[in-house]
This record gives sequence, C-alpha cells and structure tokens, in this order.
Amino acid sequence: MPWDGDVKFLQQSGYPLKRLYASLRALKAKRVLVALDSCFSGAGGRSVLPKGARPLVTKVDEGAESMGGLVVLSASEGDEISLSDERQGHGLFTYHLLKALNEKNGRSTVKGLYDYLVPRVQDGARQQNRDQTPRLIAADEALASMSLGD
Repeated sequence: MPWDGDVKFLQQSGYPLKRLYASLRALKAKRVLVALDSCFSGAGGRSVLPKGARPLVTKVDEGAESMGGLVVLSASEGDEISLSDERQGHGLFTYHLLKALNEKNGRSTVKGLYDYLVPRVQDGARQQNRDQTPRLIAADEALASMSLGD
C-alpha cells in the first residue's frame, strides 16, 4: 500500500506484494534488492491500517524459497508495526537506510547494510516504546552476501 493509498479503495490505490515480486523476478537481472518500509513488509501479510487503528498482528510465512533472485530488506518483523521518525520526515527504517547508503563506510554487501540497520532501527523504535527489527529475506546466503555495487 503506497503512503497515499486509501484502505477504502484497495483495488484502485493498492499494489499486491505478490504482483510486485513477480514483476521484479521477470526482469532480466540476476539479482534485485528490494527495500520495503511498511508494516509486515516483505512477508505478504496485511499491512493496511486506517489511521488510529490498533492492528491485529499475526506471524506470516515469508516464502523466501520462491523469491528467486530477489533479496528483500524489510522494515520490520512480520509481527511488528513499522514506525515513522517524525523529526527526520521518513519511516524509521528509510531514514537509517538512506543514511547508510549515503555514508557506506565499509558496508559493501547487503548483509553489511542489514547489520548496520538492525541496531539503529531497534534503538529508534525503543525511543518510541515500541519494537521494530528489520528483516533480511533471501533464498540463500549467497544472495544475502551480494555486493551493493552489483
């Protein structure tokens, strides 16, 4: 669901994650890195919440084995809510992702990027009295270790 989507008009304003993954797998690329900053991101669960709603959180099978050459960095575990950092004007995950990509500092692999993100996003979430842990979803270790320059 895009940031400006409307829960009342899912067919017109939403985009199914399965369709996104299928479109990305159809590219003539060997590997694709996907970064998702949304609730239940990457896990295929429902993440559409009207403003002020309290979510019912469930565990969801991520289906990593069917992802092909996709590597997904997602904002949160399947049973967590993705938070915003109002001071920075981004989602908590997006803020730290952009900062990491801008600075790089030795984070030349997806796994290195993920290792950078986890403690920073967790700390930011704890400051809001919440839990949020980014996820790295890949079919195998080789994909998780791919270079950010590839």
